[in-house]
Amino acid sequence: MLKVTFFKKNGVYFGFKETGHAGFDDEGFDIVCSAVSAMTMLVVNAIEVSYCSEAEYNIINDSADIEVYAYGALPETGLSPEKQFAISGLIYAYYVQLIDLIEEYGDYISVEERELSK
Repeated sequence: MLKVTFFKKNGVYFGFKETGHAGFDDEGFDIVCSAVSAMTMLVVNAIEVSYCSEAEYNIINDSADIEVYAYGALPETGLSPEKQFAISGLIYAYYVQLIDLIEEYGDYISVEERELSK
């Protein structure tokens, strides 16, 4: 199962971690993994290109696991409130999209939220 954990600080979405494999189909044919991978890179690229903010990400070797942190969504970074809202909103939109995916592919993907203090 593919597990996606979204990170929040004071209710603000600022990152996520994806672990595991969906297992919907063989590698290269798994539409659930493909959809999640495409959305992940869309979020990262949109943060970096559209909002000119850094998205720190780490792909764990020998797996498809990835951690993404967009600290620009947090007030302490000094970005304008509009950019903070846009970055956090993009990550939240990704969360909502995955919740929609669960309706049809709930046996292959799980989503949770975690409030972090860092």
